[in-house]
Amino acid sequence: MIVPSIDLMNGKAVQLREGRELIIDAVDPLVMAKRFALVGEVAVVDLDAAFGRGSNREIIDEILEITPCRVGGGIRDVETARSWLDRGASKVVLGTAAVPEVLKKLPKERVIVALDARDGEVVVDGWRRSTGRTVLSRMKELNGLAAGYLVTFVENEGHLTGLDLSRTRDFVEAAGDARLTIAGGVENAEEIAAADEIGVDVQVGMALYTERIDLAGVLAAMLKSDREDGLFATIIVDERGSALGLAWSNVESLRLALEHRRGVYHSRTRGVWVKGENSSATQDLLRVDLDCDRDALRFTVRQHGAGFCHRGTPTCFGDGPPMAQLERLLGSRVSSSPEGSYTRRLLDDPRLLAAKLREEADELAEAASREHVVSEAADLIYFTLVALARAGVRLADVEREFARRMLRITRRGGKAKPEAGR
Repeated sequence: MIVPSIDLMNGKAVQLREGRELIIDAVDPLVMAKRFALVGEVAVVDLDAAFGRGSNREIIDEILEITPCRVGGGIRDVETARSWLDRGASKVVLGTAAVPEVLKKLPKERVIVALDARDGEVVVDGWRRSTGRTVLSRMKELNGLAAGYLVTFVENEGHLTGLDLSRTRDFVEAAGDARLTIAGGVENAEEIAAADEIGVDVQVGMALYTERIDLAGVLAAMLKSDREDGLFATIIVDERGSALGLAWSNVESLRLALEHRRGVYHSRTRGVWVKGENSSATQDLLRVDLDCDRDALRFTVRQHGAGFCHRGTPTCFGDGPPMAQLERLLGSRVSSSPEGSYTRRLLDDPRLLAAKLREEADELAEAASREHVVSEAADLIYFTLVALARAGVRLADVEREFARRMLRITRRGGKAKPEAGR
């Protein structure tokens, strides 16, 4: 897959050639993050921290709110690495600090080792100091201690002269079970597809910033279709992963979808089809994923209006899961529930809602049998959903918070507050 890169200096996204010559300056990193988030994980590199002249911590925190990130640059000790993992980084990228005594203190699945190489020799300290070690020897030393390796061909970085795929094959074998990412010199989408074919990710900066390649072109280059019309099956899911329906895409519709961040598909009878163009059932495109065989797409969308199906139902398979149905019902009741209804009373009376939440939580805590636990949990979830609807919060927002908390590696004590303890 492609891993778009955001390199930061003085709070702006930049692109350097061979780590020295500034080619692109003062790009808004948040704009780039929103654009790149459509294809998944983004690499964020703090060049100021790498060069020992400051930090872009605040900007990176904002980017972490937008998209999953692998964070690197200036991470030289366990405490800094743990801090970034607790702050929401999906992975940390370690260069100089990638030594066994440090790596053993970090969760292996959340660590990538950066091996920056100039003419095959690993360089550190912002690519300024040679180590005298080769990439292959460093991999042999560190195998089993990290989830992946990032190998950057420094002499090619920023030159757009093409990926070194011949050496890459040697690195794939040496990496063993670790996932390999390569960077430096990407020239076209076909190179990324060739790397993907052998199980290698490609971190890309300059080629994206100069528009030598675009995200749609890269995805299209990796996709395969066995259909005569060349279309790709596209599964549409909501923010919680529930399937809304099935559509078809081609390169044109995919490019339009990514450009406009909307649900755009290819109708086999009408051509390009913009979902909701003639109705209020529009879609905000949040992310595009390729399946493992690279012959199907998944669009994650925020659905508006009555739903995805042309028959006016939320999904092409009916009304969807019960929790989603209840959430939609309570959301509609915020503005239209009849006077005197129980839901209306709960929405209008915060003290009543608070009392019911406490009451049902106590009853769930005391429930013993399976049936009693199920019943009391359903009661508590109902009142929780009312509280969410009243505040304009969706279950998808709560699930994102769960996802953020699951990234923490520093655990809280978990003690109850004095007023809640017994």
